[in-house]
Amino acid sequence: QAEEELKNTCERKSLQLQEMGRRERLLKSDVDRAKGQLESFKTQVVRVCLPEAEGVAGKALTIQQVLEKVRQICEENQQSQERERCLQEEISARLSKEKEVSESIEVLKESVRELQ
Repeated sequence: QAEEELKNTCERKSLQLQEMGRRERLLKSDVDRAKGQLESFKTQVVRVCLPEAEGVAGKALTIQQVLEKVRQICEENQQSQERERCLQEEISARLSKEKEVSESIEVLKESVRELQ
């Protein structure tokens, strides 16, 4: 009976070991696929951020360089948005001033008509 229990335990452990091996292979496959996706994403980011670096032989960009370029692009984007906001405010102010001037001209024209 003890021998039978040992055989059953050994068989269960063997099946568990096989299952663990299968899971390990699946995980390794997932990791390899994720690495490939990451490398593809990095390549796409480099192409977009640093088009001048594409095709440069033997000069692999580090992740730090890519991140720095992304950071720089984000800063430039923020500056552009700030500049756009300032220009919008300036346009609004000029339109208001133009409206005031137009109203003053109309008042002046009306006054000239009355005088004539």
